[in-house]
Amino acid sequence: MNAIPPSRGRPRDPRSHKAIIDATAKLVVEVGYAATSIGAVAARAGVGKDTIYRRWQGKPELVFEAVFTTTDDAPAPDTGTLAGDLTLLLQGLVDEFHAPAAAAALPGLLADFAADPELKARIRGDFLAPSKERLLVVFERALLRGEIAVETPVDLVLDTLAGAVFFHVGLVGEHPAPQLAALLATVVAKGIEVR
Repeated sequence: MNAIPPSRGRPRDPRSHKAIIDATAKLVVEVGYAATSIGAVAARAGVGKDTIYRRWQGKPELVFEAVFTTTDDAPAPDTGTLAGDLTLLLQGLVDEFHAPAAAAALPGLLADFAADPELKARIRGDFLAPSKERLLVVFERALLRGEIAVETPVDLVLDTLAGAVFFHVGLVGEHPAPQLAALLATVVAKGIEVR
């Protein structure tokens, strides 16, 4: 059995992480994506730039985490129905995309993603894949309840849900109606239900 080597250096301080994330989200709203810099985030958070670069490769990853992963730590909902679970998941996405930081960050992030395929791959691997993995339990429970079939393309369903919110709220900039999440959840759950 191999022993896990001890980590080198000081352990990461969760307070520093929170201060960096909070400072980033606030700066993006105040000055915009283009004017947000690692130096400005470090100064606002009260940390050195090296502290930030040890955790994030650059501004796009930092901004993405600060703005678009606010719901990633929440437990997967368990309302007893797929439509109910999807409604809660979608409401989190709607709230995230409707936040001022998202509106300020999205154009710059999209431009950076388009210009840098490696960045896009890092975001997909570091943030999106784990987030999707966490949500699989919702579909596993729906399968056990007999709401969906084994062959349901769960990845495609998740992309459809996120894409609808991204387009409607993030890209087009529509003010989300209070029932948007429930309506999208019902449409998708009805579309994939076992018949």
